[in-house]
Amino acid sequence: MLNIFNAYKSEIIYSAILLIVLFVIRAIIVIAVIKIGKKSGTTEARAVLIGRYVTVTLVLLALLIEAFILGARTSDITLVFSSVFAVIGIALFAVWSILSNVTSGVIMFFSFPYKVGDKIKIHDKDYPVEAIIEDIRAFQLILREDNGDLVTYPNNLILQKAVTLIEKDALDDTSIL
Repeated sequence: MLNIFNAYKSEIIYSAILLIVLFVIRAIIVIAVIKIGKKSGTTEARAVLIGRYVTVTLVLLALLIEAFILGARTSDITLVFSSVFAVIGIALFAVWSILSNVTSGVIMFFSFPYKVGDKIKIHDKDYPVEAIIEDIRAFQLILREDNGDLVTYPNNLILQKAVTLIEKDALDDTSIL
């Protein structure tokens, strides 16, 4: 056991440093996202979701750096990543709308001017919607119309349509059934 530690001492030390640095970076980013979420009045669940996206990104980055620490050659990593990205690219092309909605959800977290409880009007030529925002999720907005109908509206479409604020904080506890 001691021989293994001595043989890979520098790799173990670099891996530990990488792990500590990534934990610190993750903590800083997650705390910043939570503060931005509180400042903009979004729900804590949305901030946690963005934190998960950051964590997954950092884990993938850590795996790449760890491969270099353990002695992988650039040509080997390039071959693996090009193969993986080819498969992912084909898969994401098949489900591009899901990726588009998730990306729109992240954009909406940082710059969407409306909050849960606001009454908005979406100016859609085919199906105009006037409703109260009940929830903002990763893939869609949950809207409640005046007649009680529940409407889910995709995040990528809400960023493409004109939206008018009808009433700020229009959601009251009695309207939720």
